[in-house]
Amino acid sequence: MPSESQIPTASQDVSRRFATRVALFYAATFGMNGTHLPFFTVWLKAVGIDAFWIGLITAVPPVSRFTVLPLVTGLAERRHALRGAIIVTAFLTAIGFSVLGTQHWPVPVFLIYVLTCCLWTPMLPLTDAYALRGVKRYGLNYGPLRLWGSAAFILGALVCGVLLDLIAAKNLIWIIAGAAVTGAVASLALQPLDDGGTARPVTGGASALLRDGGFLAIIVGSALIQGSHAAYYIFASIAWQQAGFDGLTIAALWTLGVIAEIVLFALSPRFSLQPSTLVVIAALSAAARWVIMAQDLPLAVLATIQLAHALSFGLTQVGIMGLMLRNVPGHVMARGQGYLSACGGIVSGLASVASGTIYGNWGQGIYYVMAAMAALGGLVVWLARARLSPQPHKAASGG
Repeated sequence: MPSESQIPTASQDVSRRFATRVALFYAATFGMNGTHLPFFTVWLKAVGIDAFWIGLITAVPPVSRFTVLPLVTGLAERRHALRGAIIVTAFLTAIGFSVLGTQHWPVPVFLIYVLTCCLWTPMLPLTDAYALRGVKRYGLNYGPLRLWGSAAFILGALVCGVLLDLIAAKNLIWIIAGAAVTGAVASLALQPLDDGGTARPVTGGASALLRDGGFLAIIVGSALIQGSHAAYYIFASIAWQQAGFDGLTIAALWTLGVIAEIVLFALSPRFSLQPSTLVVIAALSAAARWVIMAQDLPLAVLATIQLAHALSFGLTQVGIMGLMLRNVPGHVMARGQGYLSACGGIVSGLASVASGTIYGNWGQGIYYVMAAMAALGGLVVWLARARLSPQPHKAASGG
């Protein structure tokens, strides 16, 4: 990528504006996720939704990732309107959560949440596709843009956690809806990138992605490595609570992992290794992390291992986005991000379901299965490294 000194001053100003606005939108989006992920189920319980319906409702986002999401990203790409699609999905998401707050019965909550998720879950892959187009156009780096999302996730979770002690749990939905409204407003500041008048036809390129072995290796490798976090996301807090750690300690352990991720995103522009090599390192780090997590660990060791989240998750994200940038042409990037998210949704969903059964029988032994998943993801990328060339594939570019 060109250094800033090689870019004309006017272009530098445009580049900085683009980077600032994308970073702010990432912050707004992940800030909303930080309020939703820990506290949405708390709201569901507070308004009287029973455990069966809570399970059914919380299964909606991963299902929408591999059903509706690729259709939405594909439609945005055919219309050459990434920014427009982001704005529309952001505002409809805000409306959806606002309407959801008026409902307390299981069936309407479920139906409204389904409709909301059909537009909410495509927003991140659309944003990643938009960001990567800007990264390529302006010579930027993905990591420093994305780190603001991780920082805002922590802030959103902390703010919502503090407010939980000040307001009734049944009002938590308004914090989530308010964060979604903030994201919608922030989306209006995104700079136009798409040019419908000169855009290339995408039909051939998009279909060619799924015939490209290198691209398939990217999405399968990513799905396996990131999907290996399933047991950690679901059972880590439960296991730590059973080990005798209090709530503040558990929260601190989670925060350590995200802080380490932020640091890695900030340092990522200095990485000189090929993206495929970064992904393999991330996979091996994840495998080692899960093997260690399977043991009974003292707090000091556990805290140290939490820092490995920077490698198992953060480095995977940086490496995969680097591979997408090098191997997927800009005119089919949204479709590529849709396929990436869909594949990740399928693997994560299956891993989550399997984790419940395995954890019930083996307890912490579930982490050995997760280690095998991560190692397999690294192997997939390693075997495909010859296909993952620095320049976009002819097959993926539609000729």
